[in-house]
Amino acid sequence: MTAPFGAERRAAWLRLLVWAAAFLALGAATALMLLARHRLDKAHVALVYLMLVLGGSAAGGRWLGLTMAAAAFVAFDSLFLPPYNTLVVANPLDWLVLLAFLVTSVVAAQLLTRAQQRAEDARRRADEVERFARLGSETLNVARAEDALHAIAAVIRATLDVDRCDIYVRDDDSAGPRLAARVTDPRRDPVDAEPPRLDGRSLVAWVHSHGIAASERADGTLHVPVDANPDAPVGWTELAGARTILVPLRVRTRTVGSLLIMAERGLVLAAEQQVFLDALTYYAALGIERARLAADAASVEAMREADRLKNALLATVSHDLRTPLTTIKALAHAVTEEGAAPGDRRASSIEEEADRLTAFVADLLDLSRLTGGALRLAPAVNTAEDLIGAAAARAAGVLGDHPLSIVHDPDAPVLTGYFDFVHALRIVVNLLENAAKYSPSGTAIELGARQDGDRLVFTVADRGSGVPYSERERIFEPFYRPAGVPADIRGAGLGLAIARGLAAAQEGTLTYEARPGGGSLFHLTLPAASDRPA
Repeated sequence: MTAPFGAERRAAWLRLLVWAAAFLALGAATALMLLARHRLDKAHVALVYLMLVLGGSAAGGRWLGLTMAAAAFVAFDSLFLPPYNTLVVANPLDWLVLLAFLVTSVVAAQLLTRAQQRAEDARRRADEVERFARLGSETLNVARAEDALHAIAAVIRATLDVDRCDIYVRDDDSAGPRLAARVTDPRRDPVDAEPPRLDGRSLVAWVHSHGIAASERADGTLHVPVDANPDAPVGWTELAGARTILVPLRVRTRTVGSLLIMAERGLVLAAEQQVFLDALTYYAALGIERARLAADAASVEAMREADRLKNALLATVSHDLRTPLTTIKALAHAVTEEGAAPGDRRASSIEEEADRLTAFVADLLDLSRLTGGALRLAPAVNTAEDLIGAAAARAAGVLGDHPLSIVHDPDAPVLTGYFDFVHALRIVVNLLENAAKYSPSGTAIELGARQDGDRLVFTVADRGSGVPYSERERIFEPFYRPAGVPADIRGAGLGLAIARGLAAAQEGTLTYEARPGGGSLFHLTLPAASDRPA
């Protein structure tokens, strides 16, 4: 910030007093030495003047020291070297004394000034380190990430002595930038003005979308460098004198927020303040990123807890439902056996619906076991032919008018795999049922197996409508049902999720691929048994 006029005036008066005091001391010392001029040696005079030059350099800097050295040189020559009161030097050796004094004074003044500058630079660096340490401690010691942003804004406002400092966060899922922290100067009236607007929207939103610094000058005009490079460092010099500046906060190449600094008297930054502000903006960007990661972590933890509760609920409800469903099925079967009225299929419908609910409950139990890691496996060496034959027999009742074509090479060797036969059978039957559900009536469904290195690959192919590219992974999520599924197709969206889970539990995979010419290809890979004992 520019110093107030009163402070500048006091500094000028202080410099004037230092110069006046230095020359008064030089005059007083000269007057005292004149009283004893005949008893003083030239070395005495040179030493006194040299001490005065060093004192002046220490108090007023290089120019005061050099000016005093020149004045002492003239006084030494005219008042203490004969002939007196003239600049004439009678003894040529006295020139050596004068030149030695002058050179010593100039060198001493220069060295002292350089030492003072180095000490000042060291002090400034120490202050910067202290400010960074303070900023780091304030931002790391706070419990919440939002409090860290407030601490960073407070350090920036206090360091630059500005009226207000805001930190805005870029929320991709909201209508605009969100104010995360605001700190105002308690010694001044609070500045509640909203950020400037550009083309009908907030300048903060423009900075977020373009990643370029912008400013508002004292006369209210906006400085918006549209053609600037977003990856270039912030040009603090171009923002000099602005009343409001907006700087994008970036983490790597992504803009995560913006920093607003408001100073009614205009902002002017020294070189070291610009370096410090660059570091502060990076701290602020990291603070925003920390807040985002903290929010993501909290969301993930909440989802994990909800998933745990869901699995516990599914397991409990599934266990509790199995007993009444078994009772309902038994009663409906008993009614059917005792003989119902001709054409009355209510008991049979109850039995069918009980079977459907029982299958759904079994799916829920299996899903909860898979997610909880409680699934029991009994892997063994099995042949692909046995698995395909069992799947064809099991799925015969649900294929309806879809002929099943077994694709195999009669000359190929017997394919063997190392897997749990019951669970692998359930996967293949599930894929066949799925193919029958979503394929046009009368179209064939193909089932085949082949060996690919150390993997055994089972493929189920149909001529259905296929799956859109954006949903090829979502179809394996629990309870997911594709859009536009006819209402007469029953299911809860658990089959493919359970099938993939059963495959993964056996060190296998289940993937989807679009079939050339239309339709779907589901590939189940399981470990081959070529290197396993029979």
